[in-house]
Amino acid sequence: MGTEVSARIHHDQAEEARLLLKHVREEMQRIDNTYSPYKPNSELSRVNRLASQAPQKVSDEFYALIKKALWVYERSAGAFDITYASVGHLYNYRKAEAPTDDEIKALKPAIGSVGITLNDRHQSVYFSDERIKIDLGGLAKGYAVDSAITLLAKSGIKHASVSAGGDTRLLGDYVGRPWMVGIKNPRLVGASSNNWEEQQVMKIPMINEAISTSGDYERFFIDDDTRERVHHIIDPGTGKSTNEMMSVSVIGPEGFNTDPLSTALFVLGFEKGLELIEKIPGYEAIFIRRDGQVKYSSGLVNPE
Repeated sequence: MGTEVSARIHHDQAEEARLLLKHVREEMQRIDNTYSPYKPNSELSRVNRLASQAPQKVSDEFYALIKKALWVYERSAGAFDITYASVGHLYNYRKAEAPTDDEIKALKPAIGSVGITLNDRHQSVYFSDERIKIDLGGLAKGYAVDSAITLLAKSGIKHASVSAGGDTRLLGDYVGRPWMVGIKNPRLVGASSNNWEEQQVMKIPMINEAISTSGDYERFFIDDDTRERVHHIIDPGTGKSTNEMMSVSVIGPEGFNTDPLSTALFVLGFEKGLELIEKIPGYEAIFIRRDGQVKYSSGLVNPE
């Protein structure tokens, strides 16, 4: 998934604990193998190659992921759009490469989830334009941490934490007290200090919840000409990085929702993002703007 995955569980038998952690690793690897756009044999790569030629029958899981993506697309008025990859696949953050304005102009008409047709009867996916590509990175990690927690819960585990990059899902509490989840300072990530505390904007006590953070510090480079930060959260409307936010964190019951919602809110910016999250019961958000201001949705504001 292009990120570190970590899992912590409370168990009184070391061997059984190690076996469960092995199962978590295998589940994460399975999801990566299925939805990686970089692996030619993944189900996602097959769909990207063939779905514009003919409807492609997909697995139950894949179909559910696409349906979730389209739900968030509609709720966010297109701010979350898996077809951003029609342009997004041309970005190479390791090599500091971005598509030209002409390339973006040529491919931008392919961005838009209205170009995806689902057939419930045949459980198939069809693309109306041969230029369309999709990327499920904006929700697959949230789904993956949920899946790992479900696996652990079915095995009798009562206390666990599973993280994949900016997505964390918690099972129960931290054996009698809340889990403390840190939100990173976007401009201290990767700093020379090894002090975890110094790299956090805040710590949040959480029990049996999920949190996802989308930030402009995860994959980026600085453009040599403009000195602007070019990062991986692409505005579907422009084909380029958004620039109002440094990070957005969403808290709620499931990573399957917090993950895509954090991306959507990041693209929307504070005012429109706040308007959206306030309409979704059970979910809250923390916004860190480019000027360093930290803003909260109403459910996180201290009434005092």
